[in-house]
Amino acid sequence: MRAFKTMKSVAAICSAVVISGCVETTGSAVSTAPSGPTTRSPAVASNDPAVQRYNRVLARMEAVSERTCQQRVRSGVNCDFKVVLDTDPDKPANAYQSLERDGQPVITFTVALLKEMQNDHEAAFVFGHEAAHHIAGHIPQMQQTATLGAVLGGGIAVLLGGGQSAVDIGTNLGGTVGARAYSKDHELEADALGARITHDAGYDPVMGAAFFERIPDPGNVFLGTHPPNAERIATVRWAAANF
Repeated sequence: MRAFKTMKSVAAICSAVVISGCVETTGSAVSTAPSGPTTRSPAVASNDPAVQRYNRVLARMEAVSERTCQQRVRSGVNCDFKVVLDTDPDKPANAYQSLERDGQPVITFTVALLKEMQNDHEAAFVFGHEAAHHIAGHIPQMQQTATLGAVLGGGIAVLLGGGQSAVDIGTNLGGTVGARAYSKDHELEADALGARITHDAGYDPVMGAAFFERIPDPGNVFLGTHPPNAERIATVRWAAANF
């Protein structure tokens, strides 16, 4: 019974990773949807300059992101991006990539983030970064490492004779460590590939990465999800110099 409860906890952790996919996001993808014809995400009618910037960037970045995806991923991975603008003014500034249940990749922007952008290059780079997370298969990778960490954490608790509460703690802690094991590497990989996508769409990724100069620096924290801003800017500059 204890093992069954442990596996239920593992399943819950992995489901949360796939659904959230927050990459504020490489292995085999979980999608089984075909990589056939793609559809364009709709523009959002508004006189708000931030929303108009979103529409301009969407018109150029979505097609390039989908083409890059089709060129780089294995057959069967869904490259039909669904792009969503969350216009709730109370939502914090954020952008993230997630997966629908059928494997369709979703990129979500909040309007608060777009209002912080100083130019289209910055919005385009964030778009490219989020698209790169899907192309590189980061959510499936995170799911795999979270699963392994959760199983190991729960298993160690069982071997040490812990009760169900100890097993739950071990499972959750192991899942968290597993999910974050490669998160900084994923961010840098997405920065580099996102810079390429941004460039191919006609934007300047170096100008886009200047956004990092204005946001809080996460520093190099153990089990942190994001690398230092200076390292991210350097990664984009390196990538741009090698196009």
